[in-house]
Amino acid sequence: MSTPPPPSEGLSLAAVAPIVETRILVDTVEIFRPGPEVLDPDTGEYHPGPDEVVYTGPGAMFAAGGPGLVLSLEGQAYADDTRNRYRLLTPLDAPLASREDFVRVIAATQDGGLLNRVWRVLDISDANSLAVVRTTWLDESTQTATNPEPTVAAVEA
Repeated sequence: MSTPPPPSEGLSLAAVAPIVETRILVDTVEIFRPGPEVLDPDTGEYHPGPDEVVYTGPGAMFAAGGPGLVLSLEGQAYADDTRNRYRLLTPLDAPLASREDFVRVIAATQDGGLLNRVWRVLDISDANSLAVVRTTWLDESTQTATNPEPTVAAVEA
């Protein structure tokens, strides 16, 4: 059995994290939970309440393959939409997202197509013994495209 090198040799994960956070986590993301419905006393109808924001800060979105295909057996009920898997990367000090939380990109540095879209958290964020960033698996819940104005946050060189 070999002896591991002393901490002063090699590159540590702690040294890599700031590089990843400044070079990869370039968008601003928001993890939120829909707020409880609120009764409108004038109309007697319930409306969505304000979202409970869990996290706002640096992050990055990555597609995890193309849309999945939902197959059905004759006579069996199925959801007729595709599964669009994504990965959200956030700093390790960001709070864990919970199943059924939602994510939106509120400032995009490269791809304006990330704006005006919402993703649903599929499971609690990953936690690992050796990690540089936190990974959260998502499914896109936006089903119609909106073409935002071509404005993205300026990238500072």
